[in-house]
Amino acid sequence: MPTAKVNNIQLYYEEQGHGEPLLLIMGLGASIMGWSEQIPTFSREFQVIAFDNRGAGRSDKPAVRYTIALFADDTAGLMDALGIGSAHVYGQSMGGFIAQELALRHPQRVRTLVLGSTGCGGRQAIVGSPENLAIMGMMNVLGPREAAEKGLTLLYGDEFIRRHHDDLVERSLREAELRSPSDAFGRQVQAAIRHETFGRLPDIRCPTLVITGSDDKVVPADNSRILAQRIPGAELAILPDAGHGYLVEKAAESNAIVLEFLRRHRRGAAEPAGSSSTTG
Repeated sequence: MPTAKVNNIQLYYEEQGHGEPLLLIMGLGASIMGWSEQIPTFSREFQVIAFDNRGAGRSDKPAVRYTIALFADDTAGLMDALGIGSAHVYGQSMGGFIAQELALRHPQRVRTLVLGSTGCGGRQAIVGSPENLAIMGMMNVLGPREAAEKGLTLLYGDEFIRRHHDDLVERSLREAELRSPSDAFGRQVQAAIRHETFGRLPDIRCPTLVITGSDDKVVPADNSRILAQRIPGAELAILPDAGHGYLVEKAAESNAIVLEFLRRHRRGAAEPAGSSSTTG
């Protein structure tokens, strides 16, 4: 089992493919398994490194105070351990919080930034409905199957659920095998609650793509619009009829958008004009 000693803990990671490094940072309580629709595609062109954050998956879960800054430093430490000076960075949901902080705390380590279904946090954040927040709050205390069923309504559109219900439940149950214990999950939640980058977003200078689903119930799409407006030259892609789980629901479409962005910003590629663009 590949692990690296980082900040006095062991982080679990996997590498696949060759080319420029692409670092994938997953969200709240989730593991590498959340990238299952992305790794095979991206690794055809990039050296993909995916890992479990502290408190999640097969990484250590120390009983200390977690912060998004600490997660970002863990990420930089993993890059050090693997001999990676800089990388393209794709963070989803809370992983997007971490990716923002990595670009702000360690700007020389981030070649490009992809921010998926995420936001700036703080008073400027647009929160989901009280009903959806209540469902999120109970997810880690429900049994695996009940959590899987309730989670579908948060992540995906009704029609997608209807067509793929059994497969989605089975996917969720497989991921539940690596679900964070409640204490570690709670420490991640508290770190996410304290996340705030609104005032610092203009300091992000690397090429940035912000991508989200139009119907995200967890981190509403207006959060992505804020990010794209605040980060200089950021591009915005909004996937129609997609939710927070667009990595699955719109895997082919979202992967194609991200790959097109990354190809334009490979070393040696012609640099595009630094202007914002929106799709969807």
